[in-house]
Amino acid sequence: MHLLRKLAYSSGALASAVVAQAFSTYIIFFYVDTLKMPTKLIGLGMALYGIWNAINDPLAGHISDRTRTRWGRRIPYMLFGSLPLAVAFALVWMPPLRFVDGNEVLLFAYFLAIIFLFDTLYTFVILNWTSLFPEMFTSLEERTQVSAFRQLFGIFGLIVGIAAPPLVYGSLGWPAMGAIFAAITAAFLYCSVWGARERGAETVGEPLPFRSALRYTFANRSFLTYVLASFLVQFTFVTLTATLPFYAKYVLKINEGQTSLLFLSVFIAALVFLALWSRVTVRLGARRAMMASVILFGAALVPFWFASSFAAGVATGALVGIGLAGIMLLLDILISDVIDEDELRTGTRREGMYFGVNGFVIRLGISFQAVVMSAILDSTGYDPNLVVQPPSAIIGFRLLVTAVPLVALLVSLVALYFYPLHGERLKALKAAREG
Repeated sequence: MHLLRKLAYSSGALASAVVAQAFSTYIIFFYVDTLKMPTKLIGLGMALYGIWNAINDPLAGHISDRTRTRWGRRIPYMLFGSLPLAVAFALVWMPPLRFVDGNEVLLFAYFLAIIFLFDTLYTFVILNWTSLFPEMFTSLEERTQVSAFRQLFGIFGLIVGIAAPPLVYGSLGWPAMGAIFAAITAAFLYCSVWGARERGAETVGEPLPFRSALRYTFANRSFLTYVLASFLVQFTFVTLTATLPFYAKYVLKINEGQTSLLFLSVFIAALVFLALWSRVTVRLGARRAMMASVILFGAALVPFWFASSFAAGVATGALVGIGLAGIMLLLDILISDVIDEDELRTGTRREGMYFGVNGFVIRLGISFQAVVMSAILDSTGYDPNLVVQPPSAIIGFRLLVTAVPLVALLVSLVALYFYPLHGERLKALKAAREG
């Protein structure tokens, strides 16, 4: 495929990262710290959101796998869903004033309705965009190249979605931030549609019935070990990003502009080290490179327990970015190998189901993070009405950026150790597909 189309397809990662990371990082901060919604309601809402994802993501993936149109299986969802997705994201940050003015029930109802709408549209658009990756690119070298392109765009999306919001909402307000990011999202999604290509329907095999598709998916040991590691890594990342606005404000005592620079230090380091991880992946293989990334990512979190200044926070953030670059590059490469193995077993390409279940797990991680975070905030005495938080709350913030993620990362390493698609088995898989 021509390099320009590879770049155009990869640019969808910027759109995906902007909306996903702005949502996961600031949704609790906005509704709790700004709108004063009780933390227990946020925890309940995000738990219900997780249950919805248990249905929404695998079902959307199955529907996508079974779709047959003259434009393909995936592209129609991207083409017709991108604009509604952008609008729904903007509305997340625009609750009607009558809902905000002290009416917790109405605000909670709006919160629940809009996150369900946003998530449904996000699932159908981004799942289908992601599902094209293993179909369009088949070799390790090409997958590594395009994954690197995607993560380059993704890092810029992370910068926009995580590092930029404090500057934007601090000067223009939350609704303006939502509208600006929605416009960016729509523009890059339509660019990715131009770069997308699909196989013909005759090359992807007959779709499986829903129950059979689920049974084959959850009986796949390669996928189960991958998805456990993916869940724990994603849980770690969203816990870190959702906690850092609180950590920056109450532990480091820095302003919105400095908070943006703290996030920026993470993503600039990731951007710098992405090319190095591409070479490491080709040299070591995806599994070993992923384990090294997780170890470096976890070790870099430890200094957050001791940091008490802006400079210390930025230095630690830069260290975190080194391991994060490898994780970002490798997650989709690993699941692509799982999908290739499944095609040999079932005779059909089922990217939609695998990415759907994986997407459910990722957003289950967001819901689990919200429940864990709200529980720790409640138990350690966090009060959004206080300018200075009690010492117990400060300990809670430090736990959320160090101890809680480290436990999750240790378990993810165990799962990666048992991930079977490496070495001779992976070579045999590649040979069978090429043969």
